[in-house]
Amino acid sequence: LATTARHLVKVSGIKLPSTVVITQAVTSSTPSGVNGFQHSTRCCQVRRILRSIPVGRTVCFPPHRGHLKHHSTSAAEDHKEPSFLSCQMLQGCNSLPSLRMTHTSIICCGLGWEPRANRLLVSMYVEFGDLGSAVAVLKSFAEADAPLWNLTLKAHVDSGLLKRALCVFCWMRRCGVHPDHYTFPLMNRTVMALHGCLELGEAIHSLSVKMGLGVDLYFCNTMIDVYVRYGYLNSARLLFDEMAVRDVVSWTSMLSGYVRAGNISDSLRLFREMQIAGFQPNRVTLLVILQLCSTEEHVALAKQLYGFALKGGLDNLETVRNSILTAFNRIGILEEAERIFNSSNKEDGVCWNVMISGYSLVGCMPKVIDCFNRMRAESVPSHETFTLVISACTKTREMLLGQMVHSHAVKSGQIDNVLQACLIDFYAKCGELEASVDLFEKVREKDATLWSTMISGFVQAESFVESIESFRQMQIAGFEAGLDIFRGIILACANLGSLRLGKGIHTYLLRNGWFSAEDRTSLGTCLLNMYARCGSLLLAKRCFNQITVKDVVAWSSIIDCYAIHGIGVQALNLFYQMQEEGARPNSVTFLSVLSACSHSGLVVEGCKVFDAMTKKFRIRPELNHYTCMVDLLGRAGKLEEAHGIINNMEVEPDGRIWGALLSACRTYNETALGSYAAQRLFDLEPENVGYHVVLCSIHASAERWSEAENMRKLMWGNDLKKGPGWSCIEVSGLFHRFVAGHTSHLHEGEIHEALACLTRQIKGIEACQSDHWVFCA
Repeated sequence: LATTARHLVKVSGIKLPSTVVITQAVTSSTPSGVNGFQHSTRCCQVRRILRSIPVGRTVCFPPHRGHLKHHSTSAAEDHKEPSFLSCQMLQGCNSLPSLRMTHTSIICCGLGWEPRANRLLVSMYVEFGDLGSAVAVLKSFAEADAPLWNLTLKAHVDSGLLKRALCVFCWMRRCGVHPDHYTFPLMNRTVMALHGCLELGEAIHSLSVKMGLGVDLYFCNTMIDVYVRYGYLNSARLLFDEMAVRDVVSWTSMLSGYVRAGNISDSLRLFREMQIAGFQPNRVTLLVILQLCSTEEHVALAKQLYGFALKGGLDNLETVRNSILTAFNRIGILEEAERIFNSSNKEDGVCWNVMISGYSLVGCMPKVIDCFNRMRAESVPSHETFTLVISACTKTREMLLGQMVHSHAVKSGQIDNVLQACLIDFYAKCGELEASVDLFEKVREKDATLWSTMISGFVQAESFVESIESFRQMQIAGFEAGLDIFRGIILACANLGSLRLGKGIHTYLLRNGWFSAEDRTSLGTCLLNMYARCGSLLLAKRCFNQITVKDVVAWSSIIDCYAIHGIGVQALNLFYQMQEEGARPNSVTFLSVLSACSHSGLVVEGCKVFDAMTKKFRIRPELNHYTCMVDLLGRAGKLEEAHGIINNMEVEPDGRIWGALLSACRTYNETALGSYAAQRLFDLEPENVGYHVVLCSIHASAERWSEAENMRKLMWGNDLKKGPGWSCIEVSGLFHRFVAGHTSHLHEGEIHEALACLTRQIKGIEACQSDHWVFCA
């Protein structure tokens, strides 16, 4: 009790006299006025009387308690009464400060305690959100049982204090309290919410089996969820098969594992086995199995599941109906979805949102707006509706329409942080980054979603310095970044060539357990790309070797790394090794191999790879593949063959292909073909000044000065200006960007002075007279 008292005094700020005597002795000498509070029902009156007790006096209780409970004369009942008073006082507290004050007063005045009072005290601390005091009481309460610890543990899990919940479980074990069949499911919830904690889940499973609770139905269901969450379907199925008793939740949990893995055959087989075993699928089961319907190949399955819902009477449930609409929209049968939608009750806004989402998925903006206007006529759109419409405008880059919806959302007062994040993303993807930044800065209470969206906007706009600075501010604000943000920051490090910062991000991910089974491949692929672009091929290869499950994306990435470094032979060896290990190359893989051949001058090998792609693997070449082939032949000086590929293409050539040919013509001073390619580029991209500059350089190299002068006049007449060059350096973890012609840097004067000094030294005109150097910090 002394520990608890000190804790309460600290958190409540009470200053106690040093002469207070705490006792629970029952004597006949009763201070005047104590008997009065035994009839009081108001906690404030009790406290007032307790505070009136002179310092140094002993608080006692009279030997006769008949006025509290008639005919109660036993010693056991006499001992319980002080705790009864404690409960009465605690029940009168309606706030956390009053609870702390009452708790402190009870301890200091020596009122009795028993398990009932302690349970009430812990539950009230949990109710008021003071979990620290609840744990402090538990630690000092020798008779605390498992349900009381479970109450505190559940409060920590519900509040998201997952690591603290693990500590509570450890304290529970140290206090000698044995977990019951509710404790381990709570721990499984904690494991599922944390990243990379499968080993902890396995340890909990082992402990539960050791304590004889491993066969509990509720625990087994949550344990299946843990294994499914981390992708260990074999372990989940083994546990499922060993269960002596199963319910609908067991079947649904196992089914969700197969659905998450995209295993359609096993999912449908288990769905049939469930019905054969006599278990009728419920609403959740149908919601899970409907997630299988994702492409046009699943039209028959979706219709069968809809018929099953009709037969079982589940189609009247709003969640099931909306899921069926979502499935139909996802696989492209909008007519059937519209029929169900028109015949259903539209009292809730969810069905409207589902239809808007379906139209947005296929890019049908007229129907999106029509459905939105119909909804406005019947009810007030919610912020979810505005979010969906803005997302549709983002996909189709409907700038004006998105601004109109934004204005309507502001007028209706339906702006929340999710919609704010969607608007930030909308303006960023529509090229209005300044509007995104302005909208972001106006939000007073920023959350993790807003930070993530703003960082993604900077990355998409190739403002990599700003994205890293926003990431640092997000960390300072105390928000945890998600997996998508780390991918974006790794991409920013790659484009800036910041190996130091990239290593720091890699270390942070390792320390915080981000390399779980499902994230290891994707993050490893991002990191190996980053290391390759930052010049460290050795670290890229190490990241690739650490990927346990190498998919086609990982193989394509490591091949691209060698392509970037111009090591085409090794890229080809990896391409053949990939096929030997059973990975089938896709169009991205061939693009990386062709790029490697182009950078290494492997013309014959590149042509063989291109033929294998079209003939052996039946992959139709895309514009990027043709661009690589034109670049490959153009670098080797085979300009006519490159031009022949363009003429024989199955798709219409774009600016990138003609640009590759124009670049080759510049290298080999092929004026005629270069002029032809440039003319095609002017028709496709008339505002791209870069192509005008290249053609001007071709004329100048051929000493065709009149044509070069005419090209310059054409650029001036069309008001085409080449963008200023810029460079970026990293000093002491900070990035400094320099733009040609700008004088806005803080150390502009010292920088130019140092550059002038270096120039004089290089030219040998004179030695540097000053030792003053500038270091950007």
